[in-house]
Amino acid sequence: MTEDPFLALGLPRRADLSDDDVRAAWRRIAAATHPDRDDGGDPARFGAAAAAYALLRTAYDRGEVLAELGPGANAPGRQPRPRVGRLGLRVAAAAALVGGVFAVAGWAPAAIGVAAGALTWLAATARHDLPPRR
Repeated sequence: MTEDPFLALGLPRRADLSDDDVRAAWRRIAAATHPDRDDGGDPARFGAAAAAYALLRTAYDRGEVLAELGPGANAPGRQPRPRVGRLGLRVAAAAALVGGVFAVAGWAPAAIGVAAGALTWLAATARHDLPPRR
C-alpha cells in the first residue's frame, strides 16, 4: 500500500471507527470533488477517496489496513502498550478466587459455578479485539 487510506478520507487511524463515520467522510469528499460538478471537481482526489473508501468500508477491512500499515498505526508516534502484565494480574486474581472458593466449599456446584464465572471473566477481559466499555 503506497498511501494511507485514512489520510485520503481525513479520518484518524483507529480500528474503532464506525461504518457510518467512514461513509460520512466518503460522501463529504465525493460531494466536494466529484468530476460531474460544474467546476469540474478534482478527479484525482475523487479517485483516491473512492479507493480509500473501498479499502475501509467495513470494520474487518479497517483492521486489515491497520495491520498492513504496521505497529503503532492506531496512534501515530505511539506504540501500543503490552497487555501481558494486566493479563497476569487477572490470572492471579482468578486463581486466588477459585482456590479460595474450592478450599472453603469443596467441589460443590456453586464452587464450580464460581470457577466457570472466573474463567469467563478472564476470557472476556483478555480479548483485545472487543470494543471498549463506555
